[in-house]
Amino acid sequence: MKLTDSVLRSFRVAKVFRENSDKINCFDFSPNGETVISSSDDDSIVLYDCQEGKPKRTLYSKKYGVDLIRYTHAANTVVYSSNKIDDTIRYLSLHDNKYIRYFPGHSKRVVALSMSPVDDTFISGSLDKTIRLWDLRSPNCQGLMHLQGKPVCSFDPEGLIFAAGVNSEMVKLYDLRSFDKGPFATFKMQYDRTCEWTGLKFSNDGKLILISTNGSFIRLIDAFKGVVMHTFGGYANSKAVTLEASFTPDSQFIMIGSEDGKIHVWNGESGIKVAVLDGKHTGPITCLQFNPKFMTFASACSNMTRL
Repeated sequence: MKLTDSVLRSFRVAKVFRENSDKINCFDFSPNGETVISSSDDDSIVLYDCQEGKPKRTLYSKKYGVDLIRYTHAANTVVYSSNKIDDTIRYLSLHDNKYIRYFPGHSKRVVALSMSPVDDTFISGSLDKTIRLWDLRSPNCQGLMHLQGKPVCSFDPEGLIFAAGVNSEMVKLYDLRSFDKGPFATFKMQYDRTCEWTGLKFSNDGKLILISTNGSFIRLIDAFKGVVMHTFGGYANSKAVTLEASFTPDSQFIMIGSEDGKIHVWNGESGIKVAVLDGKHTGPITCLQFNPKFMTFASACSNMTRL
């Protein structure tokens, strides 16, 4: 089944999960689309079965808190950042609820975490104004970049390059094999004092980069030329909440939640808004992602909704 404007308009809430007592700060689909895992400000990690549409397990990270949870390529393992005590990244086996490894190094909160789509490499960005490159097999940082401001960062779909958004005004592209030589491309954007960048994602075809902000707009840029193709707005975000924006897996559509529980969807090529869906949320939709393999997507406030 192909995603079209009318298919997107037809999405309805299929299930609401109320497993959490506080905001869900992140979730991630497994690469095969069969499970989704969430991290929450209530220190819990909840694993959901997408096919059966029900929660499978709940684990807790009471001491360190849990944020920015990401599946790795090994079955049943995740990495996540901490939002209490320290700023170490943790590598957890869900199978026996044991830590496999710790990745210390950041001195302030980690605000970006991206797993390579092809191997055991991942990158993290922190309020300490650094981006660190890691390998799951070693606790030592494999590479370190000092930046001028708060970073957001992400791998491209081939795992060959990564993009760093710095200081909410420029995007730098780095080749993974020679990133110590500096960026091979830098795109300077118009600086907007009203908000800051909160996320950066590549489309699955690698041609586009989506920049999320804590304002009431998001930007779509050409990944090769750095040209702003569209600025999408018209959704509610008066309290400067970090709202996650996402591509659909076919790279055609862009979607974001809002503080009033609605989900806005645009056509990436035309820039036209194609749908506003009711997510039935009680609070701002802080997390929103499309399933990589199945025709469903999930959105979350303190409740998780499957559409």
